[in-house]
Amino acid sequence: MHKGTKAFTLIEMLVSVALLGLVLAGLYSMLDRQRRSNADIVGYLENSSAKNLVASVLYRDLLYSDGNISIVEGEFDRVCIGATKNSLYGLGEAEVCWLVEKDGTTLVRLEGNAYTLPLSHESRVAVDRVMGPMKLFDLSYAKGRLLVLMQKEGDVAYTFLLRGIYKAPKSSKRKRAGKRRRKRGERAPKHPSQKAAAQVSEKR
Repeated sequence: MHKGTKAFTLIEMLVSVALLGLVLAGLYSMLDRQRRSNADIVGYLENSSAKNLVASVLYRDLLYSDGNISIVEGEFDRVCIGATKNSLYGLGEAEVCWLVEKDGTTLVRLEGNAYTLPLSHESRVAVDRVMGPMKLFDLSYAKGRLLVLMQKEGDVAYTFLLRGIYKAPKSSKRKRAGKRRRKRGERAPKHPSQKAAAQVSEKR
């Protein structure tokens, strides 16, 4: 062994290993934060995509409706569309309802024809549970404008406004029946309450 050759001492080796451990720990921490950040971004995008898809379907249901839209207010509102061309199941026109289940957790879309609520075992309706748990589902209509506001628990609210949504005029069957009765000189049938009042007055 040459006398002029210098070697690392044990202390220098230990210091080098300690420094390398600190560097590796810092790199691992940075990579872990980056991984979690990427996972959060992916989760946010997936959540936003799902929320946007739900809102898009509701938007098209309302936009392509015949204007026969009924809103039932409550803790969570319910909206039913008499006929819309935005069918997810290949129907020419579909009757669609959006509501939150009684447990207050899931937003549901119902699609079918000639069904009534609550549903029965004989109802032929497609039931899609689209979002939940829900914190808010609210709709308000005024002068052709329909405002929709919905929010999941722990998420930001999502809202959109439709313009030019006018409710369909009432059926003209009653008007036509009234015209036919007037032509024949007949009087319109009395409402049950009117009949009862007339009977009371006759007894007097």
